[in-house]
Amino acid sequence: MVSVEETCYKIRSLFEEAVKRNLGEGILLSGGLDTSLVALVASKHVRLLNAFTVGFKDGEAPDVKFAKKMANYLKLKQHFIHYFDEEEAVKAVKDVVRIMRSFDPMEIRNSVTILIGLEKAKENGINTIMTGDGSDELFAGYSILFNLDKEALEEQLKKLWKWMRFSSVELGKSLGIEVKIPFLYPEFKTFAMEIDPSLKIRKEKGEMYGKWILRKAFEGSLPDELIWRVKMPIEFGSGSTFLTEKFNLKISDEEFFEKKQKYLEDDKVTIRNKEHLLYYEVYRSTFGPPKPDDPKKKTCPYCQANVPEKSDFCKTCGAYPV
Repeated sequence: MVSVEETCYKIRSLFEEAVKRNLGEGILLSGGLDTSLVALVASKHVRLLNAFTVGFKDGEAPDVKFAKKMANYLKLKQHFIHYFDEEEAVKAVKDVVRIMRSFDPMEIRNSVTILIGLEKAKENGINTIMTGDGSDELFAGYSILFNLDKEALEEQLKKLWKWMRFSSVELGKSLGIEVKIPFLYPEFKTFAMEIDPSLKIRKEKGEMYGKWILRKAFEGSLPDELIWRVKMPIEFGSGSTFLTEKFNLKISDEEFFEKKQKYLEDDKVTIRNKEHLLYYEVYRSTFGPPKPDDPKKKTCPYCQANVPEKSDFCKTCGAYPV
C-alpha cells in the first residue's frame, strides 16, 4: 500500500507540472485552498501574476480577507479587489442565465461572482486566467460526502467526475478569455481519481475535512489558516447570497403563488421559491419555456429539459434528485 508520504510527494510533483502546463496571465483568487495552491505554484513561473478577487460591497465577503492574506504571503504586486454592488450583480444575473442557459439558483449565485471577476480581468487586459475548479470533485471537498461509507463515496465521486462542468469556462468564452484549470490536467486528474477515498475525507484536530490528502501534501507551504480553511461555496465567500434576500423582498407572496401556478400549468415548470421564479422569468424571456431536445430521452420532471440518462441533477432548473 502506498504511504501517505509517497502520495503527498506524488501530488506535489504532478500538481507542479499541471500548473506549469496551464499557466495564465491571471488567477481568480478566492483565498480558498484550491486557488491558493494554484497561485502558490503559478507565482514561481509567472513573472507578474495578476490576481482578481471580488465581493459584495454591502455584505459579508470572507473571500476578500483570505485572498488578501494569500496575496500578501506571496507578495503579489498585482492583486485587484473589486466590490460589486446590487445593480452590477443583477446585470450579471441576466448575463449568466443567458450564457449558461440555466435558472438554477445555486449556479446563478456562484456564477455571478465568477463572471464579475472575469469581467474585471478582461478590463485589465487579461486573456488567459487560472481557476481552482475541479479540486472539490477530485478530492471530495463537499461536506455532503463526509458521512458516506466507502462504497457510497466512491459511487458519488464517480458521478461527480462524469458530470462535472464549470461555468468559468463558458463565461470566459463569452468574454474572449481562455480559462485554464490545472486540477484537470490529465495526469494529475487521473492520479487524483486513483487515490483511496479514505485519504480524501479525514479528521484533523477533531474536525472533519474534505481534500485531506491535498491539504497534507502542501502543509507547511502555506499558512495553516489557508491550508485548513473550511470549504466555503463561492456564493458565501463572495457575499452573493444577498440575491436570495433581495428577491424574496421584491415580490409579494400573492404574486409568487399566482405566477408559480401559472408556470406550472402553462409551461409544466415547478418553481421552488421567489428567487427561482425571477431567474426563470429571465430564462423564459430569452429562450422560452424549457423543452426537451429529444422527448424520448430522460427529461426533468420539474422543467421538462433533457437530463443525461445516468445523471440525477438537472442543470437547467437545478432540481435534485431527478
